[in-house]
Amino acid sequence: MVDDFSRRAEILPRSQEEIAENICDWFVADVDGELVACGSLLRYSESLSEVRSLVVAPDYQGTGIGSKLMRELIDLARERRIRSLFALTRSVEFFTKMGFRPSRRESFPEKVMRDCLPCPILEQCDEQVMLLSFD
Repeated sequence: MVDDFSRRAEILPRSQEEIAENICDWFVADVDGELVACGSLLRYSESLSEVRSLVVAPDYQGTGIGSKLMRELIDLARERRIRSLFALTRSVEFFTKMGFRPSRRESFPEKVMRDCLPCPILEQCDEQVMLLSFD
């Protein structure tokens, strides 16, 4: 699923090794044994994590599965005492509905160094940074 969405440039690619190393940070949703959604958290510090690779299969978009998965990720962040979650996304409306607000890319230099600078579409990037704070 991650490979399919990354080939369409909707999310950044993730290797099987990377996913396996961080499997405890991933959630998946299935319907009758078919994988229909996934998403993960990446911890940047004791108080900050990123929502990554949140995708829903086209046939299941608009069914509420993405919102349920996001609530699981938010609950996991709260369990871990994370104070803020951020995401880079084109799905601003979805993240706004989930309580996120627009933010600035410059507020997340580690993200920029790790993923943005090596990205081949950096200069044409149309993703918005969204932030959810639990303060």
